[in-house]
Amino acid sequence: MRRILIVGNWKMNKTATEAAAFVHNVARRLPASPTVEYVLAPPFTAIESVRATLGSSSTIQLGAQNLFWEDRGAYTGEISAPMLKDLGCRYVIIGHSERRTLFGEREDAIQKKLHAAFTHELRPILCIGESLLQREEGKTEEVLRQQLHGALAGHSLHSVTALTIAYEPVWAIGTGKAATTDQAVAAHRTIRAFLAQMWSTDVAEATRILYGGSVTPHNIDTLLRSDQIDGALIGGACLQADAFVTIADIAQSIGARQ
Repeated sequence: MRRILIVGNWKMNKTATEAAAFVHNVARRLPASPTVEYVLAPPFTAIESVRATLGSSSTIQLGAQNLFWEDRGAYTGEISAPMLKDLGCRYVIIGHSERRTLFGEREDAIQKKLHAAFTHELRPILCIGESLLQREEGKTEEVLRQQLHGALAGHSLHSVTALTIAYEPVWAIGTGKAATTDQAVAAHRTIRAFLAQMWSTDVAEATRILYGGSVTPHNIDTLLRSDQIDGALIGGACLQADAFVTIADIAQSIGARQ
């Protein structure tokens, strides 16, 4: 059984001071659960503040929103995998659509970032998803397979056991218009079929696939009831303590019945 994973991607929100106050509020309201895992991905400037506030005994994991593929060097403004490890990060988001569309990231860069994460034992959350035009043209499956192949080609079977995939339709991110459960499930099945073809059925069945894109307390229940959807990558709703805790409570309730 795949454990539910709930990831809060704060994007470029919250100062270190604001982050500490938020985490102090949320952490005490998220009891440990054997069926649900929680990850917070603050901006780089707030990671240390979040780690200090959580403390060493917290069951909430730390994640980062991006990394660079080299370990060190003359790369002004970049952050390496060893730096994230040293700050206590266990997860890292790679290939988010905002990185692709706003900063021009392509599959070759994403592939190298994945390699850096695997090398330094960070658990990457690989984001993929189609635009509205691509969906309307019936190209969703083709786009997902192209993104997966471009990012994962050359990685070993051993490496991908640490991989999580997040299906985030670009047209649903930050728009308030989430994919329907049927749309999300169809995309997740495409992803599992690709993993089975590229590696094995065992890999496909073991890999967690999250849904992201306008996730709220109102739609998380329906999404998580599908046996194809293993959690959520949450944007706007994770910035509000009550909304994030409500999502967590629903996830725990569903996880306890699995």
